[in-house]
Amino acid sequence: MKAFKLSLVIMAAALVTVGLSGMAYAFHDGGVAYCDGCHTMHNSYGNAAVLSKGGAKQFQGVNYLLKGSDQSSTCLNCHSGATLSSYHVMTYPVPTASAPVNRTPGGDFAWLGKSYAAVGHAAASPGERHGHNVIAADFGLVADTTLTTAPGGSYSANGTNNFGCQSCHDPHSSARIIDTNGTIAHATLGQASIPISGSGSYGAAPTSTAAVGVYRLLGGINYLPMSYPGGPSFVSDPPVAVAPSTYNRTESATDTRVAYGKGMSEWCSNCHTSIHNNGTNASNTTLIHPAGNGALLTASANISGQSTSIQAIYNAYKMSGDLSNTQAKSYTSMVPYEEGTSVIATLAGHADTTGTQTSGPITGTENVMCLSCHRAHTTGFNSISRWNNNAEMLTVAGLWPDSANSASSAYSNGMPLADYQAAMYDRPASNYATYQRSLCNKCHGKD
Repeated sequence: MKAFKLSLVIMAAALVTVGLSGMAYAFHDGGVAYCDGCHTMHNSYGNAAVLSKGGAKQFQGVNYLLKGSDQSSTCLNCHSGATLSSYHVMTYPVPTASAPVNRTPGGDFAWLGKSYAAVGHAAASPGERHGHNVIAADFGLVADTTLTTAPGGSYSANGTNNFGCQSCHDPHSSARIIDTNGTIAHATLGQASIPISGSGSYGAAPTSTAAVGVYRLLGGINYLPMSYPGGPSFVSDPPVAVAPSTYNRTESATDTRVAYGKGMSEWCSNCHTSIHNNGTNASNTTLIHPAGNGALLTASANISGQSTSIQAIYNAYKMSGDLSNTQAKSYTSMVPYEEGTSVIATLAGHADTTGTQTSGPITGTENVMCLSCHRAHTTGFNSISRWNNNAEMLTVAGLWPDSANSASSAYSNGMPLADYQAAMYDRPASNYATYQRSLCNKCHGKD
């Protein structure tokens, strides 16, 4: 059974924050894996069928000889399951009476199947608003019915093959990190290159004879899946980052700290182009929240009438009304930032799950990025937000909101308390103020 599971892993590790450890780690190893892991060479001839993990008969003339009815289903053949596992990014079957169980930095795609009704003045929270709606027919994931293209861009969210895991991850990637400074190169026709020896997601250093893969097999410059002919190809390479090898875990006691280096927002702009153009209107007021390598935390800010920097606020902010924190203990994975470096060793030294790497920004090179506020795959909240931005309070009387509690239901996002706490990655409400307001305040300190 283990050998069979291993043979199915291929495209699966390509999901956005998918960290690969155990069997899956060796399977991808930073580049294209063995072909039979994702493709069937001859089963499609004569429609010979086997059962897929989703329960539907597969290998029956499927496009691209995939072992799933579409690209994302092929990934989820391995990257889903009923229990938390290092490389699972979807709880399947989607639980009806409880929350999704996986806690990867990118989220659990099962949140797409969890819709919450309006309670009081708390608006409804439909599942399709909880994340990127990858199309995986074998697992019940369908196209977004509201957003037909990427906000701020033209990348299609419809069509069987237009949007899925392969839209962000390149399972046949030729991109590689070739030196300890995080330089990315591509294997191209007519040009010599060094081979990929392992994953570039966990801090392995390339050598003069062996490169490592790019972070999470994310698509590089000129990437466009062959299933989307005529679509927009990427113009930016993947970000440089290092994740701890054990990344799918509860954060009830300590954070899972991914050391983001640089380039995340620039990479997101491959699809969400105009959201990153820092456009202004006729009055020269900013229309878009800064995010990118240039959005430094040293930018000036004002708090209680005093001129300071966002960095200073981030380091001082502990919870609503409490600005007594210190830089040595200020980091939170609920509001991460980029460090502004691509030096692999520096980032590897900060990727952590033990609670020892708690230092906040200090070098002046750190910056806001898209993942400061959003997760890459899904969350329990609208707009893939890391916390609930549809209510004034995150905690009420020292507890997480609860749709069944009249005192806090209006702040609950329609969620029962257990689901709300799961969406906060199991953190106790006591980590925050008795009446905690939005975590936007980690940088802005307006509460």
